[in-house]
Amino acid sequence: MKAIATTAVLVSRHAFVLACWLIWIGVTAFPESLSPASGLIAIASATLIFIAMLGCVFAVVRHADHLAELLGEPFGTLVLTLTASAIEVSLMLMIMLTGRQNPTLLRDTVFATLMVVLNGLVGISLTAGGWHHLEQSFNLRGALSFLHLIAPLSLVLLVIPNYTHSASASTLAPQQEAFLGALCVVVYGLFLLLQSTRHKSLFDHPLQDREDSTLETTPFHPLPASQGALLRSTVGLILAIVPIILLAEHLGGFIDFGIETLHAPAALGGLIVAGLVLAPEGLSAYRAALADRMQRAVNICFGSTLSTVALTVPAVLIGAGMQGHALMLGLDGVNTTLLYATLFISLITLASGRANLLQGEVHLMLFISYLFFIFYP
Repeated sequence: MKAIATTAVLVSRHAFVLACWLIWIGVTAFPESLSPASGLIAIASATLIFIAMLGCVFAVVRHADHLAELLGEPFGTLVLTLTASAIEVSLMLMIMLTGRQNPTLLRDTVFATLMVVLNGLVGISLTAGGWHHLEQSFNLRGALSFLHLIAPLSLVLLVIPNYTHSASASTLAPQQEAFLGALCVVVYGLFLLLQSTRHKSLFDHPLQDREDSTLETTPFHPLPASQGALLRSTVGLILAIVPIILLAEHLGGFIDFGIETLHAPAALGGLIVAGLVLAPEGLSAYRAALADRMQRAVNICFGSTLSTVALTVPAVLIGAGMQGHALMLGLDGVNTTLLYATLFISLITLASGRANLLQGEVHLMLFISYLFFIFYP
């Protein structure tokens, strides 16, 4: 039975990848199928594209998870977060370039990522892990290392633009955008260097010593990696991620058109992009929490948040700057308060060094509040 289930998963994964390639060929050959004038055909085509892309994203994560098992931490999590960032950047750029200018898309997507991950995914992981294991331990110093960068970078990006005088309200001057982009890249580069070399042990799985109740770091031993296995997973990852990027243009145009036509909140576009990209990572974090590997869940959640702030932001700033698109970055008062509350609660959660059900409920409360204020600001 286990072999049959494994075979079914493999077949479904390859089927979604093949479907994405076939859909891209179809919409490229018949672009009128996504024209708003085609009505129900356009809606059906866009829905099919979204489902196929979501399945393809899950295939990307499955390949990334396999690479994680072969490479071990923190390299496995880096593969997962970097591929997610590539998908996120492509989606945002295509949405901005195919429809009318959406000056708030970067802000809305980054803020949505912070809310979805730090409140939604963290809340679900803590709740699931606490329900099954009562309490779970993680490496306190490693977890706080993520937050040490997420907090200042997110505040510089989403709050400071409201108080600068070099540009109009909630925006940054080109010099300020260049400074912010360079700052993010440099800081993240240094973080990756320390994470993968000198301070690699901070991101390994901890083990509770039953005699003296002190935490000791127990490294997660990767599977023996053959060149063939690495090559197959790498090629599979590339074949799965390329059609997502190619289809992003078509889905992006439809999302932009749908929000304008339905007069939906602009922040909904950022939530859709973040949800599509983060759904597989959320599943990986949930599974890790159920398997009593909270450190893996922490690495996925906070690593994806940091990569969004430190990699997606510079990439989109460069892309928007080359196209002459002005971006509004500053949050309004309600969302600013939610950001402060999220960072504060995240600090309290991580400072305990232990994960339990109550912490998860608090994070989920903030996530539900975020969803409520999207539609009732």
